[in-house]
Amino acid sequence: MTFDCQRCGACCCNPAENRAEAYRDYILVEAESRLLRRQRILGRYTFVNAGGERHMKLVGPSQRCAALEGALGRDVRCAIYADRPAACRRVEAGSARCLQYRAERGITS
Repeated sequence: MTFDCQRCGACCCNPAENRAEAYRDYILVEAESRLLRRQRILGRYTFVNAGGERHMKLVGPSQRCAALEGALGRDVRCAIYADRPAACRRVEAGSARCLQYRAERGITS
């Protein structure tokens, strides 16, 4: 089976295990992240938690990343793809985590 990330977006949503614990600090933006050089958009896509760490902002009832555009499971894109955090770069299409996130969001194809 071939996995098309631009027809999915499930990994860009807060996973069920985090939502169950009301954990919203999903993706850390590391100190060396290229995203930090884009000062104009930091407020739109990130927030600083109580511990002073910057994370990607989650929005809406599905708690999806603020940088994810489009319809989940149909046609999505990352608005900051070239500058996305390291955790986002490590996601592998078809991996166990990918399949878990797809199942949580009901994305089967």
